[in-house]
Amino acid sequence: MGVLGAGQRLAVELASKHVGLIVGPASDALITEVTNFADDVVVVDHPLLINYHGETTLAALTEVSKKMSPQAVLFGNETHCQELVPRLAHRLNGSAAGDVLSLKVKSETETVLVTRSVYGGKAQATIELRRSPAIIWVRARAQEPAVQQTQKAEITRWPLALEPDTQIKLINRQTASQESARLEDARVIVSGGRGLAGPDPFTQLQALAEVIGGQMAASRAACDAGWVPAEWQVGQTGKKVSPQLYLAIAISGASQHIMGIADAKTIAAINLDPDAPIFQHCQFGLVDDYRQVVGPLREKLIELLA
Repeated sequence: MGVLGAGQRLAVELASKHVGLIVGPASDALITEVTNFADDVVVVDHPLLINYHGETTLAALTEVSKKMSPQAVLFGNETHCQELVPRLAHRLNGSAAGDVLSLKVKSETETVLVTRSVYGGKAQATIELRRSPAIIWVRARAQEPAVQQTQKAEITRWPLALEPDTQIKLINRQTASQESARLEDARVIVSGGRGLAGPDPFTQLQALAEVIGGQMAASRAACDAGWVPAEWQVGQTGKKVSPQLYLAIAISGASQHIMGIADAKTIAAINLDPDAPIFQHCQFGLVDDYRQVVGPLREKLIELLA
């Protein structure tokens, strides 16, 4: 809902229509939901869009965008969206920006201004996207949700004349487990790092996360070591999260990791090293061996929540 909210507010500033664009197969429930928050809804479907293929999806977006001539096109922060944004901006001769925290319109020129983190999350920069259209992907949970419209939008289904891409062939497809919600949308995250020294301790962290309704994450070191799935990685080269609580266990807190958790409302850390950088960024810190803390903490939480 964050990307719909950003689009809704930007459309008001531009005195323009807010159009919800759905590319590829979508359930009736999803389409109906989008009609509650947009002025118009355009559904673009084609047999070649059933399974994601970067070139085909890009071709579809390019064709639709050229017909609609939008001032801005907003995406969420899915991996596919991050791939498509700069390429779509190039094809439309527009401007691209990613990992956007906020956006507004510069009234004098009606260009879009975006704010994003720089220098590993230590500062923020405001960038003016002078070439239209502005193609942007926004950070998850950084945007206020959309406000439901009093009148539902009308749905338009557009046919496309797509041709199979012959230059790039999809050899294999691997689907990550969908047992839990997206990490970027989690309200509570329990994350482990190099200091756990192996995969087994993550079982203890998982048990703690289950008690508090949290999701599991990890530092790059833990993911690179093969202790946990790669999709758990949080940081500059991983996922950027903004939970209400981020519990960092045995994570030193290198700048690359801090960049991924800069928008967390509360950071709590457990680490043996009193000089670990993570303690400079957390609201609550405990210098101790996680093995002496995680088990008793879980038992106490079970007692309190009973």
